[in-house]
Amino acid sequence: MLKVFLTLLLLFQDAPVALTAPQNGETLRGQVQIQGRMDTPNFASAELAFTFASNASDSGGNWFIIQTFPQPTADFALTVWDTTSITDGDYTLRLRVFLQDGTFQDALVSDLKIRNDEPLPTATVPPTLQDFDFQPLNETPGAPAQSTATPAISYPTSTPLPANPASLTTASILTIFWQSALFILVVFLFFSLILRLRKNS
Repeated sequence: MLKVFLTLLLLFQDAPVALTAPQNGETLRGQVQIQGRMDTPNFASAELAFTFASNASDSGGNWFIIQTFPQPTADFALTVWDTTSITDGDYTLRLRVFLQDGTFQDALVSDLKIRNDEPLPTATVPPTLQDFDFQPLNETPGAPAQSTATPAISYPTSTPLPANPASLTTASILTIFWQSALFILVVFLFFSLILRLRKNS
């Protein structure tokens, strides 16, 4: 989206000579469409050329012609540049428009990186748990696999408590009950006998 915006911005600027694609510093591969404009009123001819980036500032450097234009093009798509025909490296692209008065106007795109011999970058997929081969820490190569089963947990058994010597059984409770009843009965008969004797005397 940003590239389209910059292209449109350059196209609608007042400069009659301009290169709008590719952009400075762009990496190029294969067939590359070159876009620009050359609608100057004193147009005589134009040429599209490239050179090594190190030679771009040298006015006497060698420029290699991609295409010449005897007439200004009405379309913004100037030509298609086959970058596979040159060695990978950093280049500068130039559109030069010659005017009828013998002068010229240049538009430059610098630091173009042609990388046909390099593989395309691939998206890196983050690793998942299946990508890791987890091994026990104490395992040695060639050793038989050890069982990782959890040993059975043994719980302590309850020990029966000794009999409480102060506890009463049912038989002892009945014995005490009958002994007490017999004692009360004897006491009752004793007092009844005494009362009867006093009454008779």
